[in-house]
Amino acid sequence: MKYPAYRIETERLVLRCYHPEDAPLLKEAIDKSLDHLRPWMPWSLNEPTVIEEKIELLRGFRANFDLSKDFFYGVFDKEEKLLIGSTGLHTRIGKCVYEIGYWIAKDFIGNGYATEVSSALVKAGFEVEGIDRIEIHVNPANTASIKVPKKLGFTLETIRKRTDVTFENEFRDSMVWILYRSEYERMRSSIPIRMYDAVGKEIADVPDIC
Repeated sequence: MKYPAYRIETERLVLRCYHPEDAPLLKEAIDKSLDHLRPWMPWSLNEPTVIEEKIELLRGFRANFDLSKDFFYGVFDKEEKLLIGSTGLHTRIGKCVYEIGYWIAKDFIGNGYATEVSSALVKAGFEVEGIDRIEIHVNPANTASIKVPKKLGFTLETIRKRTDVTFENEFRDSMVWILYRSEYERMRSSIPIRMYDAVGKEIADVPDIC
């Protein structure tokens, strides 16, 4: 398996590895979106936090990225002056499998950004990194988020019971949507993206398959 691109450019967005100097943008986006995030994102239960904690968080994201442990991306506008949201290719499931996570800031919901982001990561995972399977986990009550894996051709594999805790300390289920490489090959994404490695070199080679 090859490692993810540090920077991915789509038609409207830039997905890139976080830098500590992104902390003010991240804090602003989260603080303004808390009422939107808390029903769905367990980590938001610990928000808001001070800017110093955001800096340390992003230092950790970058360290894990460099060590190929986990891959968090900030989602920015083309000028990289606005933080649209956050996403990631997460390795916690196992070898040759990624889980895509995402959230979009409150000011930018309803523009198709979650689908654009996830489509780019699906393309990167299968066509550049050579993985075998991608998963997206969604709260069954989050009808807007469920549309993303459906649009991208994922299949609902199972519903895991009582896996998440809400802001009201209630347990909720989690839908597990899956897309395999063999399925993706039949519906290969045509979304135009460009990807770059840690030193800014464009990635265009064919991956080794897991």
